[in-house]
Amino acid sequence: MSASTAQTDKAAHLGMEEAAVMLADPVGDGSSRAGMPRWAKGLVLPGALLVLAEVAARVSGTQSDSLAPPSAILVTFGSAVADGSLAVATFDTLLTAFGGLLIGGGIGLGLGIVFGLVSVLDRLMEFTIETVRPIPSVALIPIALIALGFGYRMEIAIVSFACLWPVLILTRSAIAGIEPRLLEVARALRLTAWQRVVKIVLPASLPRIVVAFRLAAGVALVVAVTVEIAANPQGLGHAIMASQQALQPALMLAFLAWIGIVGFALNALLIRAQQSLLGRAAQVEHGR
Repeated sequence: MSASTAQTDKAAHLGMEEAAVMLADPVGDGSSRAGMPRWAKGLVLPGALLVLAEVAARVSGTQSDSLAPPSAILVTFGSAVADGSLAVATFDTLLTAFGGLLIGGGIGLGLGIVFGLVSVLDRLMEFTIETVRPIPSVALIPIALIALGFGYRMEIAIVSFACLWPVLILTRSAIAGIEPRLLEVARALRLTAWQRVVKIVLPASLPRIVVAFRLAAGVALVVAVTVEIAANPQGLGHAIMASQQALQPALMLAFLAWIGIVGFALNALLIRAQQSLLGRAAQVEHGR
């Protein structure tokens, strides 16, 4: 067989493989005509568990002050949506979560850039950071209550403290990993400190900084709900506690399930924003 014939057969074989892939996934989004989309496969196990829970609740017929069948949770969820209580609680929680994320993340970003660029200051502050960072954010609730009282300010302050550390640590690490030759070019061009940050440091470390804010966003939601459960009479956390104290397990579990949905949606939106902002670089960071 000649070389040209072998190349022709190989090209034809590759063409058949590509055609098979197109037939299996005609729209290129991971779905197929014969099966369900990939995202739908993740709903199989939760759906099966919900069906089993519903059957078990109906068969046993027992009444519980802490559990409720999924059908009752769904009906109660619809009532919470209709009377507006779900929307109000969600607004309060997201307001404090995003407020703390912006404040704490902004401070962490600034400190991370400074510590990453000034090695002497980084070494001087290392002991202080590693001493304060392990303090649980909820341990600050008594101090925050004395200083700020109940309400948005107290909760935002605690969420800010929690969000500061992941952004600071990952930003400092990202800047430490910048190619040294880029900084040498900046010095050769006699760029000012601000120009060096804007033109060299931030573009080179942006993928990891975005990942840091994604991580901090999850922390913000968790800490906001925790503070509301422990001390602050507002938001989704307080709604869960009020439902539990009123012996309304269906409403309590409805709010709990909604927190999971909100967290999932928030992460999905942040991933989409990361991919839109960074393109292929986002896929590399996500793959890591």
